[in-house]
Amino acid sequence: MAPDRLMTREAPRVQFSPAEWRLVRRLGTPEAVQRFLNALPYNTEPPPGRATLRSFRQIARLRTAHCLESALTAAVILEQHGYPPIVMSFESADELDHVIFIYRRSQRWGSVARSRDPGLHGRKPVFATLRALALSYVDPYVDYTGHVTGYAVVDLRQLGDYDWRLAEKNMWKVERFLLDYPHRTIRTSGRRVQALRDRYVRFREKYPDRKPIYYRRRDTWTELPSQFATSVRP
Repeated sequence: MAPDRLMTREAPRVQFSPAEWRLVRRLGTPEAVQRFLNALPYNTEPPPGRATLRSFRQIARLRTAHCLESALTAAVILEQHGYPPIVMSFESADELDHVIFIYRRSQRWGSVARSRDPGLHGRKPVFATLRALALSYVDPYVDYTGHVTGYAVVDLRQLGDYDWRLAEKNMWKVERFLLDYPHRTIRTSGRRVQALRDRYVRFREKYPDRKPIYYRRRDTWTELPSQFATSVRP
């Protein structure tokens, strides 16, 4: 099924290597890209190494990615299949933000994402509005310190000539651009956040080696990476 055309600009002529282009051609849908990202080891950054913000070119070579690197990788690949390179940025109370690639199909919104937490991965294209998509991440975002305080929808083409697709260096300008972008507020009552946090803490105390997947509307989530197969719903 073809993506909805949000903008008329065609994808730029990107100088992919033959191996990169084969990967791009193979991953022609958001579902295929999600499966590809799920199979990659998560880039935990420091420690022991330095922080990174790698491009698709580096991810294709190194085969590891964190959340923002995954969102950018999805944007590069799916741009070549007609999906605009649009991401959603989440602000968190503890400043541990999250970024996902978003797309629209049959007038419904979905996402492609990678995270340390199962509930912050992709969503099926079933959400009527961007805000509804954003709200689907509110409950799973709550952990020991975090909860969503705002979201922004950003077209990466606003970066102009900056090379966020194939750069060989860390792309800190992308991170700064997203941090500075105006975010729409999401208000969640303190009582609700505390209840979600208390449940999370109880779960982690009981299952210290697992992450919870007990949230509502699990049917809207995309397939999770294999490392979350042992998660439980108490």
